[in-house]
Amino acid sequence: MLSDAEFCRQIFPQVSRTFALGVRLLPPRLSLSVRIAYLLCRIADTIEDSERLPRTEKARLLTLFAHCLDPIPADCAPILQQFCTGPSPEEMLAARTDSVLRQYRGLEDRERDVIRHWVTEMAIGMAEYARDGRRIAPARLDGVANVRELDRYCYIVAGTVGHLLTELFEWFTAPRSRAVYPALSGLATSFGIGLQLTNIVKDAPQDHRHGWSYLPRDLCQEAGIQPGELLDPARSVAAERVVRALTGLARQHLRDALLYCTTLPRREYRIRVFCAVPMFFALRTIRRVEENGPRFATATNLKISRNEVYAIVVMTMLFAPSNLLLRAVARYFGSGPEAGASMVPGA
Repeated sequence: MLSDAEFCRQIFPQVSRTFALGVRLLPPRLSLSVRIAYLLCRIADTIEDSERLPRTEKARLLTLFAHCLDPIPADCAPILQQFCTGPSPEEMLAARTDSVLRQYRGLEDRERDVIRHWVTEMAIGMAEYARDGRRIAPARLDGVANVRELDRYCYIVAGTVGHLLTELFEWFTAPRSRAVYPALSGLATSFGIGLQLTNIVKDAPQDHRHGWSYLPRDLCQEAGIQPGELLDPARSVAAERVVRALTGLARQHLRDALLYCTTLPRREYRIRVFCAVPMFFALRTIRRVEENGPRFATATNLKISRNEVYAIVVMTMLFAPSNLLLRAVARYFGSGPEAGASMVPGA
């Protein structure tokens, strides 16, 4: 069997997809803590996403997982037992939760404090949603009650990650750079929500085919559609209005993400690249969604191509030291129908 450290290194790119690209660019010590934090978040996400676990069991395991991070940790054996036969990388990760926890406990006290605080908030928040299916019920095509509830859900699963990363960045940043972190903390929630909203919009057709929906019912009602009608060809124009509303919300949050990146000190080059890459991925994805218009539900080109991934990474590495150039790249990847230069604050 692989050692704990080797397992974490090998499973990470299998469950992180494009996120792994950026982590390699971070300073080695920060890269380690971010990787362990991400794996812990992914375990919580795997429990929440499990299609075979009833809601009450999800809530129990998520609450247990949160207590596994305590100074006197709970026993994670029930999590291992639930996922020990899972074939997917995510389930294999959950089946070795103990390995990730041992790596977590090998970090410095401050790193553990930051990770425990935000991963606990995420896991407990997920558990609350699992208990109360009326608030958000993705296992049905009823959608989410309203935009406010979707925003709250996005905070739990992604806004918390924005704060977790921001506090880890501050811990590893030179003291002379730390004056900007109160401003970054004020933008961290929006950064995380922007990325999560982008994923929700991009994955909406696939989620619908799997039997769940995150579309807000209030937006659907304004457009004259029900969440369950997203893929109905006769309702494509109304569905596009809902999607446009969501991409508009995502763009608002991604404006904060751009401000976050340009607020980071220029001397923290590696952190700037790490943050800017997923923001540009999100902008390009939103643009693709909008370009498809009413054909969004049947589009097959929403995923960023491998060439675009490489182009974004290379351009970010070249232009990260310049705020002017970062804004120009945001315009280049984000401008689409009715978007123009709106991604640049003050433009």
